[in-house]
Amino acid sequence: MHETIIDKLRRRIGAENILRLSAPRPARVFVWVDRGKLKEAVKFLKEEGFTHLSAITGLEAEGCIELLYHLSREGTILTLRVAVPPDVGFAPTITDEIPGAALYEREIYDLLGVRFDGHQNLERLILPDESPENFHPLRKDEEVKKAPIGDAANAT
Repeated sequence: MHETIIDKLRRRIGAENILRLSAPRPARVFVWVDRGKLKEAVKFLKEEGFTHLSAITGLEAEGCIELLYHLSREGTILTLRVAVPPDVGFAPTITDEIPGAALYEREIYDLLGVRFDGHQNLERLILPDESPENFHPLRKDEEVKKAPIGDAANAT
């Protein structure tokens, strides 16, 4: 089943846009795709029944922010992985295909600073509105003042 989906995905977005594949165990597939083909890949997978987006994970890795889109269908989890270079700083929104992605994208914007091109309401979700615009606490280059344990109520 995975090969069929992957073969169809290759035909849909072009083999050159699938950068890497991994299937570490049955019913678990990772597909690294070119950022420019993310929307098309999500649209295709949705058409193929991968309609449940369980999460979008963002993490800072090897000179980029990596976005992981966890989609599932009938017990199979397929994760699309996309690299966002720091000098680019944005990825396309997938909210037009999966409206439930809106809050995940806002969270990643808030905490990691990735902008989602085309997102209709890209505002802070977790941090206070008065936080500095370029403050994204999960970025490795951010210096976050840590409060001593037990003194969180008095932290500034």
